[in-house]
Amino acid sequence: MRAVLTWRDKAEQCVYDLAFKPDGTQLILAAGNRLLVYDTSDGTLLQPLKGHKDTVYCVAYAKDGLWSPEQKSVSKHKSSSKITCCSWTNDGQYLALGMFSGVISIRNRNGEEKVKIERPGGSLSPLWSICWSPSREEHNDILAVADWGQKLSFYQLSGKQIGKDRSLNFDPCCLSYFTKGEYILLGGSDKQVSLFTKDGVRLGTVGEQNSWVWTCKVKPDSNYVVVGCQDGTISFYQLIFSTVHGLYKDRYAYRDSMTDVIVQHLITEQKVRIKCKELVKKIAIYKNRLAIQLPEKILIYELYSDDSLDMRYRVKEKIVRKFECNLLVVCADHIILCQEKRLQCLSFSGVKEREWQMESLIRYIKVIGGPPGREGLLVGLKNGQILKIFVDSLFAIVLLKQATAVRCLDMSASRNKLAVVDENDTCLVYDIHTKELLFQEPNANSVAWNTQCEDMLCFSGGGYLNIKASTFPVHQQKLQGFVVGYNGSRIFCLHAFSMSAVEVPQSAPMYQYLDRKMFREAYQIACLGVTDTDWRELAMEALEGLEFETAKKERKKRGETNNDLFLADVFSYQGKFHEAARLYKRSGHENLALDMYTDLRMFEYAKDFLGSGDPKETKMLITKQADWARNINEPKAAVEMYISAGEHGKAIEISGDHGWVDTLIDIARKLDKAEREPLLMCAHYFKKLDNPGYAAETYLKIGDLKSLVHLHVDTQRWDEAFALGEKHPEFKDDIYVPYAQWLAENDRFEEAQKAFHKAGRQGEAVRVLEQLTHNAVVESRFNDAAYYYWMLSMQCLDIAQDPAQKDVMLGKFHHFQHLAELYHGYHAIQRYTEEPFSFHLPETLFNISRFLLHSLTKDTPLGISKVNTLFTLAKQSKALGAYKLARHAYDKLQGLQTPARFQKSIELGSLTIRSKPFQDSEELVPLCYRCSTNNPLLNNLGNVCINCRQPFVFSASSYEVLHLVEFYLEEGITDEEAVSLIDLEAPRHKRENKWQEIASNTSQTLRLDETLDSMGDDDPFTAKLSFEQGGLEFVPVVVNRSVLRSMSRRDVLIKRWPPPLRWQYFRSLLPDASITMCPSCFQMFHSEDYELLVLQHTCCPYCRRRIDDPSP
Repeated sequence: MRAVLTWRDKAEQCVYDLAFKPDGTQLILAAGNRLLVYDTSDGTLLQPLKGHKDTVYCVAYAKDGLWSPEQKSVSKHKSSSKITCCSWTNDGQYLALGMFSGVISIRNRNGEEKVKIERPGGSLSPLWSICWSPSREEHNDILAVADWGQKLSFYQLSGKQIGKDRSLNFDPCCLSYFTKGEYILLGGSDKQVSLFTKDGVRLGTVGEQNSWVWTCKVKPDSNYVVVGCQDGTISFYQLIFSTVHGLYKDRYAYRDSMTDVIVQHLITEQKVRIKCKELVKKIAIYKNRLAIQLPEKILIYELYSDDSLDMRYRVKEKIVRKFECNLLVVCADHIILCQEKRLQCLSFSGVKEREWQMESLIRYIKVIGGPPGREGLLVGLKNGQILKIFVDSLFAIVLLKQATAVRCLDMSASRNKLAVVDENDTCLVYDIHTKELLFQEPNANSVAWNTQCEDMLCFSGGGYLNIKASTFPVHQQKLQGFVVGYNGSRIFCLHAFSMSAVEVPQSAPMYQYLDRKMFREAYQIACLGVTDTDWRELAMEALEGLEFETAKKERKKRGETNNDLFLADVFSYQGKFHEAARLYKRSGHENLALDMYTDLRMFEYAKDFLGSGDPKETKMLITKQADWARNINEPKAAVEMYISAGEHGKAIEISGDHGWVDTLIDIARKLDKAEREPLLMCAHYFKKLDNPGYAAETYLKIGDLKSLVHLHVDTQRWDEAFALGEKHPEFKDDIYVPYAQWLAENDRFEEAQKAFHKAGRQGEAVRVLEQLTHNAVVESRFNDAAYYYWMLSMQCLDIAQDPAQKDVMLGKFHHFQHLAELYHGYHAIQRYTEEPFSFHLPETLFNISRFLLHSLTKDTPLGISKVNTLFTLAKQSKALGAYKLARHAYDKLQGLQTPARFQKSIELGSLTIRSKPFQDSEELVPLCYRCSTNNPLLNNLGNVCINCRQPFVFSASSYEVLHLVEFYLEEGITDEEAVSLIDLEAPRHKRENKWQEIASNTSQTLRLDETLDSMGDDDPFTAKLSFEQGGLEFVPVVVNRSVLRSMSRRDVLIKRWPPPLRWQYFRSLLPDASITMCPSCFQMFHSEDYELLVLQHTCCPYCRRRIDDPSP
């Protein structure tokens, strides 16, 4: 990266802030009490703006019109400290405020503080600049923070810090992102502007100044940067990011995001990314070696194996020294550093073994192969000299010297020819042994020899690719970029920052050789890659030129051995059609003679050739004549010919494609019912042309009742389908399953039940929905399966109102509710393991996998994979620091049959987890809100507390344990009475008067009651039951009327189940943390999660109840 000064100006006073017009054409800056407007293209001062009586510290252009003329006043909010900087998120929903006290306050649009970040430095590290990343690729909003504690930090919207603080060694005054968030600019007391990656890695200096830098901004959607200083200097720079890359045969390595290296296999298109976390300065690649130069060291990588397709690299050596070089080359055992006129050869341990001093600046260097430790280098100098140097030799061999400077070099496969591109964009080709200039071509910027053909090269320039064979004229085709390699028929081209392999047919150079009657050379070119037509043309030209050997090779290439057949081909191409026909017949290929006549539309000759032969041949001839009529756009005639030839299928196809329903009706009625295939085609076109009546007639003709059923279903003619189902009960599933699915897709479940009842199918709705659920599971649509199971459970609950079926249906209700919860959670696991990207947070996947693992203690439902669950748990546990749980998951996976795509990851994870401490992060341990016991991540009891046996209540989105405890009503209290008692909203006593701790040698008890005087043993919410009861059985929380009266309505959530179920009551132990319950499915969510999911899906994510649906 280098910065080029475009223009500079100086204002009379300090430049505190500046802003670009959104289209980037103008720049406005604050200098003292004046505003100056510049033209960004040339730095012309367009106009000074006056009117401010005091110093202007901030300027901005309006972008989205946040200020509204209808708004009569501006809302104001107090701050605990002086605000020094602020920044809006991309969506404009949150505003981050930087305080002089070192505190960050994140507020919503109403000014309410949502997050407060207390930083370690406090008031000793006042914030001076903050900025939200404008990147659209990040999953979370990222806030960059620069303080005068000389640190750069990054935070999420939630307030969680990303990574560690990065030391700056200067007081930052300004911070600015590039338009897409890929880089950060920082300036301040060091009197310069520095460029950083989005992760805070310093890349270089943009421009050094004479005073403090108070502001720096990036021109929208460009690489231009403007800097404003204390002394009034305004500097406008262009940042030029150079391409850092290396190529060897089919492997291409290039720099990405300034700190990463991507190695691309040009044949297989595989890519591998190597993260260096420092500025990558140079890259070199050779065979199985890869060298990367960083600011303070050079890393040498090697491939894991000798496999040509292997893309796994590992560090072989590190040279921890700072090097300054123009070019870097790597060999099998050495690295070569180019420093102006000097070449240095270093071993991988950093020891200098050899050095060569050149007469002029080195412009180009390339490894041309050789034994390990003795490779040859091709070197081009600015004075036109071209040398060959062997790594193990002190002496450079001069190959030739030309008058112009060298820009690009390449040597032919046999080392006999040398191609040079000079500074005048001329491609010159020399004979290395005689030093003779063989030819030269203009408009070249790079050149490459074909590695499989000695006499072929290609060069690029002026937007064209030029292919030259021997001394023939150049063949051109359009191509943007630089040619860097040529292998067979494949050319490797670098355009901008991407490398691509272009398949180029070699037809043009082959025909150039054919024109000169150079058949053997043409055959060699054809072997690189030409079309079948080109091969035949080569054979014909070789025969005419009496080059029988080449023609024979060409025929063998195509697998032909019959001489009469080949001579017949020759006669046919020469126009001697009758002689060709006789030879075709003599060689036993009458069909080729007929093909020749019909291709030439000589149908009369074809009939004479056939005579009174086989009727099948005559039929075939009529068919071909019909094909010809069809091709010349005479479809009516073609249909008649096809019908006369008995080709009803083709006649039906043409009639159907042209929409001739009358013709199709005639054909269908004339056909015998035994001819099923053409009749089925007629029915297909009747359906397609919206004539279901004729389609039904056709299906009845052939007796295909199943297709008739599908016709009625597809056209939604349900009455006819039901009538047919009454006569033929075997088609019941073919009718009712699609009907129920159609009703379900249209949210008409009640109508579906009524329709089945009308058809006399009692309970069919439940059975069909079970089938739909099974299909969803088999097809891995687990989200749909969860929804269907929930629907099934609610239908079973509805049927359970019948006393005769109550027990059976309640059992099914609880079973289906359980399955719905399992499949709803497993949907996220399945997407994580099957899809390349995950839309869930690691904590969510961790919670879901734990929930499923604890729930799958007995039988595993169909479609749910324990391997996928354990694999997800292992990966997320390791990522979140639950190393003990991760080790357990990997151990479990070792005993299961795992897919091949997981095995390598599991084996690697099993090994690497042993290097981690045998413990889990305390932050992940779930807490029982009833007895305040920390539960282990792996709970043998399942999803209940190990101490009090209280079942956990989970969020249906994040699967976190909610701060809810279920309680039951004392005998004799009805649901209506309980709700009325809770709704009384009795005066709440002070906390110290409401709770009392009773301690003894064996237990501790917290009592909840109305008054201090009524303390006893009936406090159900805080008693540690596992100690008091002395047993292992779960003791539910039972409340009396006094406790109900003491409760606040906002602390209680009620699942109001329809009869015969009783209502369920839950008490929130953290009232300030809001929980939302869906009124339809009674699933619990954190309120913020529920609102976000409803906004995304316009319905409940669990039961799909729409937000505009008034019914519960």
